[in-house]
Amino acid sequence: MRENFKSIKKHILTVLSSELPEYLTYHSVEHTKYVLEKVIYIASKEAVSRHELFLLKVAALYHDVGFIQTHNEHEKIGCDIARKELPKFGISKEDVEAICGMIMATKIPQRPNTHLEEIIADADLEYLGTKHFEAVSELLYEELKYFNPKLTRKEWHAIQIDFMESHQYHTKFCKHYKAYRKKQHLNHLREV
Repeated sequence: MRENFKSIKKHILTVLSSELPEYLTYHSVEHTKYVLEKVIYIASKEAVSRHELFLLKVAALYHDVGFIQTHNEHEKIGCDIARKELPKFGISKEDVEAICGMIMATKIPQRPNTHLEEIIADADLEYLGTKHFEAVSELLYEELKYFNPKLTRKEWHAIQIDFMESHQYHTKFCKHYKAYRKKQHLNHLREV
């Protein structure tokens, strides 16, 4: 399993590095690595098995791979890519479907159905409740401006407020350790 993961990680990071468009300042290789790191950390607090952790890590690597083709419905495209590639790494059809469920759980608005889906959903948006919030949200603003060059700061603040008001963490860990700081960021945005 460890060797499989090393091979999968090397493969997908190479694909992302060479094929993701440069205008994706938020949905970048760095974001994928960050989500992988957070999936591992949150999973360590949420008591998952070794096999479940393996599935989470693979899902984290593939969760935004669809962006190599388009930003629309990228989760679905990511699942198509995972279904095509992961059996070559010896991953069963059942596990591929579990991974695809986790990829789809990162789609906004998030609607995770399993514990593992909750973990990856929280890992994907964990930054909302961290000291990195402003820097990361700036990367997302720059990316969105590529698609909508007329997007103003005022409009961006309104988008963030709406999003953060409707967002909720799913895991016990993030509810306990991330929700308070996220609320502080939301309050700050409301004051701007």
